Amino acid sequence: MLAPVACIQTRKILACLRTTCEQLARLFTYGGRMRNIDNSACSPETAAVWAGEPQESSHGATQVPVVLSVGFGYEDVHSWQAAAMGETAGHIYSRNTNPTVEVFEEKLRVLEGAEAATSAATGMAAISGVLHGLLKPKDRVVSVKDTYGGTSVLFAEFLPRFGIDVDLVDTDDGDAIVESVERGCDLLYLETPTNPTLKILDLERLIAAGKDQGAITVVDNTFATPVNQNPIALGADLVVHSATKYLGGHGDALGGVVAGRADLVDTVYHHREINGAAMSPMAAYLLLRGMKTLFLRVERQASNAMTIARFLEQHPKVTQVNYPGLPSHAGHEIARRQMRGFGGMLSFAVEGGYDAVTRVIPRLQWVHRAANLGAVETTVGPPATTSHVECTEAERAALGIPEALIRYSTGIEHVDDLVADLDQALEAI
Repeated sequence: MLAPVACIQTRKILACLRTTCEQLARLFTYGGRMRNIDNSACSPETAAVWAGEPQESSHGATQVPVVLSVGFGYEDVHSWQAAAMGETAGHIYSRNTNPTVEVFEEKLRVLEGAEAATSAATGMAAISGVLHGLLKPKDRVVSVKDTYGGTSVLFAEFLPRFGIDVDLVDTDDGDAIVESVERGCDLLYLETPTNPTLKILDLERLIAAGKDQGAITVVDNTFATPVNQNPIALGADLVVHSATKYLGGHGDALGGVVAGRADLVDTVYHHREINGAAMSPMAAYLLLRGMKTLFLRVERQASNAMTIARFLEQHPKVTQVNYPGLPSHAGHEIARRQMRGFGGMLSFAVEGGYDAVTRVIPRLQWVHRAANLGAVETTVGPPATTSHVECTEAERAALGIPEALIRYSTGIEHVDDLVADLDQALEAI
């Protein structure tokens, strides 16, 4: 049995521990304590750094803590239930929500000017969550042929299994897209610039057509990023991103995010929380770290891409350059109207077909030959091993993707080094 003095000391220690735990609980419960930042309160560059960040953090840390806990405890059942029902701020289980992930979602919500945002484990988890969460049998989807390869597989293979009608229209034919929408449309899915052909869709026109039919309008904004384009401001209901790419920017974290109308985001969130494709807290931390330099990176990448596109356009061994910043690009005027910059992605075709591609790519020095994009390092590859690896050669041809195409994700290296590297590699043809 403890002596009276020891009991008093024990009670003091326990009281101190209880106070400390309560303080930590408050610090790690970010809900309702986010910095009140929106696009009208500061510039987007500032929001990329500060939006969603908690005003206080454990031990005065200046960076968002990585909360790896799966579960979150409560002192009594009533407060636990209130948090579980969404009546009060708090987290229950990290498959549903997590403090670190919540900060990432809020930052992207602010940058896209959306009512709400929710995350997913990957970009494809976000896209499939939108499609499977919002569509039902006998619904009709209209999209274009140039969407990312994984998205194309959803349209061609997965959605038809559930009795969903999909019409993929020629990306270059705006009139045909509008006509298809007018024949009935429950969801209009757009991607601009497209991957990997960098085609540009007239968002205002197509979204308006979708709205006239009562369709949900969704735009993949991965290539453009919030730096260069905000589809919600142009009327879109939802925006999706592969956060793995430009948002993270360092090629070290997988993630996806959906932002837009609160009611639709809630539905997508419910689908994701039940199906389980949750973003990990560590990935959210890495993506947050990357987003703080989003504007610096994308602006440098876009500047480099413009110089490289101009160089390639004049090269005798290059037969086609796809970059919306070039006046020769078919979608240049639309891009100028709806984008603030043209981005860091481009693609180009070379003389000699796929055989020439296999000779040029290995000679490049300042690149990663990998199936990724949007990182600080330049990354290259043909669609056959990157964006449309899921498709056969015939399927790629039907989608308007030539085998002679090279996708080039421009990094932040010195542009003179990148141009010289391309010049020497093209000598292989």
